[in-house]
Amino acid sequence: MADVVGVSRATVSNAYNRPERLGAELREQILDAARQLGYPGPNPAARQLRLGRSGMVGLLFTEPLSYAFSDPAAVLFLGAVARECETANAGLLLLPSPPNSDMARTLRGAVVDSMCIYSMPEDHEAVQAVMERQLPTVFVDQPRIRGTAFVGVDDRHGGRLVGEHVTALGHHNVGILTPRLLADDYVGPVGDDRLAASTFRIFKERFSGIRDALRHGPLPDVRITTQERNNTPEDGEAGAHVLLDSEPRPTAILGLTDQLALGALRAARARGLSVPGDLTLTGFDDIPEAATSDPPLTTIQQPLVEKGTAAGRLLLDLLQGGPAKEEMLNIRLLVRESSGPAREG
Repeated sequence: MADVVGVSRATVSNAYNRPERLGAELREQILDAARQLGYPGPNPAARQLRLGRSGMVGLLFTEPLSYAFSDPAAVLFLGAVARECETANAGLLLLPSPPNSDMARTLRGAVVDSMCIYSMPEDHEAVQAVMERQLPTVFVDQPRIRGTAFVGVDDRHGGRLVGEHVTALGHHNVGILTPRLLADDYVGPVGDDRLAASTFRIFKERFSGIRDALRHGPLPDVRITTQERNNTPEDGEAGAHVLLDSEPRPTAILGLTDQLALGALRAARARGLSVPGDLTLTGFDDIPEAATSDPPLTTIQQPLVEKGTAAGRLLLDLLQGGPAKEEMLNIRLLVRESSGPAREG
């Protein structure tokens, strides 16, 4: 290309990357020759790599790619991260790593400058692969690793707020719906052994906070039944039917996410149960549908957009040589019409 026009390679590069250094006539001569030769111009990816950066932020999460576009909490979080990346003219590369997938090799070769790890189990090999690369990394929700940047909330406190709420309403028999606690496809009751072995910290913490409140409340005979599923309304509905078939039937079902709680609402409606007259329901997250469901869902509100903004900001700070910081965001219990006193008898 340079030989055809009779200029140096640096001059050709300037025509594309620093046009102000060339006269308009020379630059047009170079671009016209490039069009005739079918030359598309310098490879931007190669140029970025020569400069030691790719301009890309990787975002690793533990569900299929469709989860990023279908789960309301994930959509709000990812949108906020993307907006922060846009302010720095950085791209966002989504890296899904659902159970039984092998992402370690892909991650070792991923062309990214930094990484955001969103709600991954602490023992996942993909997390180890990222740590081995020593990239600037921000962890969101889980895992929480000493000395690394982290954004999250006090999930155990949130669980405790929910447990105290239903205990104060007089509920003796409580069912809990949780997404997976281990990186497997298990569906069924969750006992103490499985809870203790859980590598998904946020659900373990929410679960434990609820149990703390129920065990230390004024009703010592609280019975807890659990059903572990994925985080969709369909799974919440299926799990709720299992809980509602148990004896004695729960008077309250607590979803560790709003998605599961909204599925439980479908199950209650299908059985002709009134909420909250026959069944109290609570969630966790405060996704938009929680406020518009019928009835509106009592839930723990966490700042999903602020969480994404904080993660993006910390990533950009790390790329500028800033220190690894932790940001713990505030949560609160929103009492709405889906929770009420336990019906006597």
